[in-house]
Amino acid sequence: MTLPRGQLICPESTPYYHVISRCVRRAFLCGIDHYTKQSYEHRKPWVLEKLKQLASIFTVDICAYAIMSNHYHLILHINLSENRNLSDSEVAARWQQLFAMGITGHPPLFL
Repeated sequence: MTLPRGQLICPESTPYYHVISRCVRRAFLCGIDHYTKQSYEHRKPWVLEKLKQLASIFTVDICAYAIMSNHYHLILHINLSENRNLSDSEVAARWQQLFAMGITGHPPLFL
């Protein structure tokens, strides 16, 4: 059974979280696939740049990270003091930074 995020996360108790995201079907995120001998190492800078972009937009600090061949680990810190000081217009402006050109870097299909 799934739980609402509000029941899973309590930043007042602990603002630090270990986050893991794994590729499906053992697909390669980075590194060299030993079966096909194809290199996916070019993706590592992409992932790192996206993480930096997201951390600069949202009130989350990346304390540590590890980008593995088929998954990554993050240690995140929710910056509550910065979060509480944001006005509604500042929150909207931050979202626009992320989605103004679309997630792929191309203009969105709809607004």
